[in-house]
Amino acid sequence: MKKIIASVKGTRDFYPEQMAVRTWLYNSLRKVSESFGYQEYEAPFLETLELYAAKSGEELVKEQSYVFEDRSGDMIALRPELTPSLARMIAQKQNELTFPVRWWSFGPFWRYERPQKGRSREFFQWNIDLLGPSSPESDAELVAIAANFFKQIGLSPKNTRIYVNNRRLMESRFDQLGFSAEIRPIVSNLVDRRGKLSSEKWEAFAYEVGLTTSQLAGLKDLLADKELWRESEDLVRLFKVIDSMGISEYVEFDPNIMRGLLYYTGTVFEAFDVTGSVRRSILGGGRYDNLLADVGGDSLPCVGFAMGDVVISLVLQEYGLVPTFDTTPAQVLVTVFSEEFLPDSFALAAELRKGGVNAICYPESQKLNKQFKYADRMRIRMVLVVGPDETSHKQVTIKDLVQGTQQTAERAKAARAVKDMLA
Repeated sequence: MKKIIASVKGTRDFYPEQMAVRTWLYNSLRKVSESFGYQEYEAPFLETLELYAAKSGEELVKEQSYVFEDRSGDMIALRPELTPSLARMIAQKQNELTFPVRWWSFGPFWRYERPQKGRSREFFQWNIDLLGPSSPESDAELVAIAANFFKQIGLSPKNTRIYVNNRRLMESRFDQLGFSAEIRPIVSNLVDRRGKLSSEKWEAFAYEVGLTTSQLAGLKDLLADKELWRESEDLVRLFKVIDSMGISEYVEFDPNIMRGLLYYTGTVFEAFDVTGSVRRSILGGGRYDNLLADVGGDSLPCVGFAMGDVVISLVLQEYGLVPTFDTTPAQVLVTVFSEEFLPDSFALAAELRKGGVNAICYPESQKLNKQFKYADRMRIRMVLVVGPDETSHKQVTIKDLVQGTQQTAERAKAARAVKDMLA
């Protein structure tokens, strides 16, 4: 056998079936985004490496980004995330935009990571952000969008939970535990890794990074305090709004949520599958009030989240929530009776399309039996035959392969007859 050239590692082929799922996902998140008044936008797939170096972590810039030098000598990156591009776009027109700005996007991204379940090197990501307000109610709006999206695609609170925390609240408790400014990023990383390590390995790691026995005990008590949110005015206000919007079942406080060491300044949240086997974060986000200043703009409050298509697709597959799709968008197959009737069959297909019916014409003269088998395999319900008898009487024969019936209709009224049979 001839050797077929393989695709690039970490990328995916989207055959029509997979493309239908991706399109359905896009339409679902679009519907939710627009229901909250968010506008769709897009940024370039290529950005200067300087943009990511201004804010993104060193690991992302030096190890995970696809980077190349263009012909002018500039260092260019295939975008690994969208928030820096968003910040640049807002900064460029900050004095022209009407705030609050509500924007969303869904497009491809690239990260040079080890491909594994739930992670690929090329992926599609939903980004949605609210820029301008600094209120906890703004944070609640983004959490509500995530919850409403889960409702839209059939994920119930039994399957999915959005965990919320606040970095300012945690910083204040870190003060009480005596964590210095130098060690806090390490402690934040320690908290972030808690769910990924056994308790023994996690405690060993805590001592390894310099925590004392009393500090570790205090940290464990802190992370077990599910009522800690009541000490944060921001979270009290957030949960009040969450309750008023009727989505409390989806949302829960969890002091173990500690993400975005470089981005987030206040509320942070992540969503997880809580009953299935997919243990990766479905989406995550929070408040990032300093980002615009880092790319040359004026300081501006921002809150948003991102969701990749890989993990959510795995979750939907596990719960049987991926819809079944038609093999083809065609509603009708126009058969070709013989070589002589090829032009007439193509003309009929064109007439059907003009009448609002998705139609395909068999592209060559073959036995009618073979054409009917093709329609059956492609799950095309209606088959139209136009042969010598039909042509002489200006008629068409319409066969319904699902109902096993057929009827004759005037050629000029074929589109209407098909629509009536499909109704």
